[in-house]
Amino acid sequence: MTQVRSPQKDAYTMILEAIDGGVYRPGDRLVESELADRFGVSRTPIREALQRLETQSLLTRDGRSLIVASLDHNQMAELYAVRTELEGLAARLAARHATEEEVQVLRDMVEEDRALLDDPGALARANRRFHKMIHLASHNRFLVQQLDLVHRSMALMATTSLAAQGRGDDALAEHLAIVNAIARRDEDAAYTALRDHISVAFVTRLKLDSKERHEF
Repeated sequence: MTQVRSPQKDAYTMILEAIDGGVYRPGDRLVESELADRFGVSRTPIREALQRLETQSLLTRDGRSLIVASLDHNQMAELYAVRTELEGLAARLAARHATEEEVQVLRDMVEEDRALLDDPGALARANRRFHKMIHLASHNRFLVQQLDLVHRSMALMATTSLAAQGRGDDALAEHLAIVNAIARRDEDAAYTALRDHISVAFVTRLKLDSKERHEF
């Protein structure tokens, strides 16, 4: 197995990014020796990382094995309820505190992401970067920490809502509306635009999940 060495990242970060990137999907079994080989580290930091991920409910037990956790319908609804409010707050605070440079970066992201419309995976990664930029533009470290926790749990969803037909175009239009509201310093409009954006994404994801269930 090819080793992926990244001395700048610890075992926890590498495993989390592998889950987030779809290398390991809900239900996949994680084995210490295989992970150590893949990432080119010893088994001790791998073991510690797995224990940490289990504590955070990103991994769960299946007998003696650890597998990537999955979210049922109720858990997904609970996660989106929290995400919607926290993301809306981040947009509101960004409208109040974002620098002109941060607003420009957000605007550039929307334009650059148009080139990714035919690649749902790349667009999903770009989407996470866009939202992270809004979190940082809120200039509230405690909110950023809570949103980081929420987005870790988002990695447990097997599909991206951006995979739905036409969703990429709509999502970018919604992103632009959010950026425009932040640029106008319209806190209420920014809050509403981001909440609506997350709500549409949730509806899309529910439809995708329903379709997948009926295909099996």
